This record gives sequence, structure tokens and C-alpha cells, in this order.
Amino acid sequence: MEKIWLEKSYPSDVPFEIDADKYPSIVAMFTKYSSQFSDKTAFINMGVSISYAELSLQATAFAAYLQQDLGLQRGDKFAIMVPNCLQYPIALFGALLAGLTVVNVNPLYTARELEHQLKDSDAKAMLIIENFAQTLEKVVDNTAVKHVIMTSLGDRLGLVKGTVVNCMVKYVKKMVPAFKLPHAVRFNTALSLGLGLKLSPVDLCGDDLAFLQYTGGTTGLSKGAMLTHRNMVANLQQAKAAIFPLLEEGNELVVTALPLYHIFALTANCLTFFTMGGTNLLITNPRDMPNFVKELSKYPFTAITGVNTLFNGLLNTPGFSELNFSTLKMSLGGGMAVQRPVAERWQKVTG
Repeated sequence: MEKIWLEKSYPSDVPFEIDADKYPSIVAMFTKYSSQFSDKTAFINMGVSISYAELSLQATAFAAYLQQDLGLQRGDKFAIMVPNCLQYPIALFGALLAGLTVVNVNPLYTARELEHQLKDSDAKAMLIIENFAQTLEKVVDNTAVKHVIMTSLGDRLGLVKGTVVNCMVKYVKKMVPAFKLPHAVRFNTALSLGLGLKLSPVDLCGDDLAFLQYTGGTTGLSKGAMLTHRNMVANLQQAKAAIFPLLEEGNELVVTALPLYHIFALTANCLTFFTMGGTNLLITNPRDMPNFVKELSKYPFTAITGVNTLFNGLLNTPGFSELNFSTLKMSLGGGMAVQRPVAERWQKVTG
């Protein structure tokens, strides 16, 4: 039978099918690609980079801390409530290496929203950026969370730069409201402790739950979508097959301005480009468009993902149209359709 829905729709260089069972888990993919691209840059944030090898080392240390120090077991839920910063991929892959299920949390949640998600997911532990610790303080006693790991924005930026950033955020911009979580452990302390512990490998399979990814809650209470490792591996294989003809392994840099706690950037940026040995340029605050454009001017980015408002915002920011777009190969819009006038202007400006 002629499969016209395939043969007349797919580009000639995109396969009709993928092997969803090529890897038993995201952890297997992480292990493969962190070794294959060990010397490549995996993530950049605020001018500081981390290689695939360094990420593997730090994620493994974090996993060992979660498993051996906190005593978290395979299948336990681990919440991550941080913006786009280097702590995110370290915690993400660390939790998965420990066999945990990741629960991504929007840092802008109200106390009511946060309490619902933590209770609904039955999260046992979480990583939170201190800017929003006051919100957690209000509800943590009503949840199953027993272990809180605290981080500051500059914690992985090196001693000097990290100290400057943290002081600016806390004391100059006053972006850290007072809070009291006396038993919280600092993220860098957790990593240091983890380096002295040995991770017991967890034999994950495709049916193990990788994420409880919560919906936006626009039609009622936010609901956790259950995403297994096989779900994610299949999606990543599909995404890679679709864009691979456009891109080159080990030589791509994707602009990651959309929050990694949303499924779009998590999949299309963080995980997909990881399987290609690409670099994620993490933008912590894309609402600050002038600084966003300034950051873009420093790197020969080859791909960018966004939504209509982000594309439109960049187009209307002074200096954006003067950037060098000669290396840009792919722009990917998600969330909803990019409006035709915005798409046409974007194509005209970026080429």
C-alpha cells in the first residue's frame, strides 16, 4: 500500500521511522554522548562554560549525593525550581542518573500553585533558587518534601564572578526576599559531598518514569503528564532525525532563552542538542531584551528556538538587526503558530 501521508509529506532526507528502543533510557543516552563529545562545550551561562566531561562529573556527583547521602530511591520524585542556569542541567541529569523522576517547577509559581504541584507529585526532595525560597517556606510543611537544596544564581560561575553576581542579586538588586529554611543544604555543598561518594548505577528501562511534566493549568489545576524514558527517547530520536539534515554533530550552538522547566525548551534545546554534541547558550532572563541581544552578539549561534512574543520582542530591540546571522541555520517556533507578519520580518532580518 502506498503510504502517501509519508511519501508525499516527508523530505527525502528525513526517515519515515525511528527506533524508539535504541536506548533503554535517557541515562543511556547521557552516558553515550557525554563520552562521545567529552571535550565539547555542553552549556554556557553568563560567559561561563561547562564541557560534556565536566557536566558528566558534576551530574554524577550530584546523583551520588541524592542517592547515598539523602537516601533517595529509584522512582522518588525530585523537583527542580530554578531558571536557566548551569545548575539546571547538573541537577537534571544528576536526578536521572540516580533513577529519580524529575518534576520541573516554574519559579514564578505562587505559594498555592507550588503547594499543589509538590503535593500532587509527592516530591521527596527539591532544588530551588533562593530568590523564590520565601514561597517554598510558606508551604513546605504541608508537602512530602523532606530535603531542600538551595542555590544562588552565581553558584556555578566561579568564585570571583559567582560572588559578584550573588552579591548584586541579593544586596544591590534586592531580589532575594528574606526566608527561613534552616535545614536546606547549599547546592555547591551537595556537589562537594557527592564527589566523595560512589553512585550505585540504577538499571533503568523504558517504562520507568523520567518526568512528571506539569501542564500550564489554564483549564483548571495543573496536571502532571507522565513521561517515561521510552517516551523521551522516542521524541528525541524523532527530533534528531527531523533536524539532522540541517545541522552538524559537534558544531552547533543553540540559543536557549525559553525556560528549561517547560517541555519545549527541555526537549528541543537541552536534550535534542545534547544528542548532537551541541552547545546550549542559556539565557537566564530573556525579558531583559537589551542584555539578551548583547549576549547574542558574543556567540556564532547556529539555531534559536522561541515563541511569537520572544521573536517579536527581539525584532523590536535596538541592535538585534545588526547582529551577524551568517551562522544561523535554524529558527524553531513553538507554543503556538508564529504570526505571519512576525515570521516574515524575522526571515527578512535574519536571512
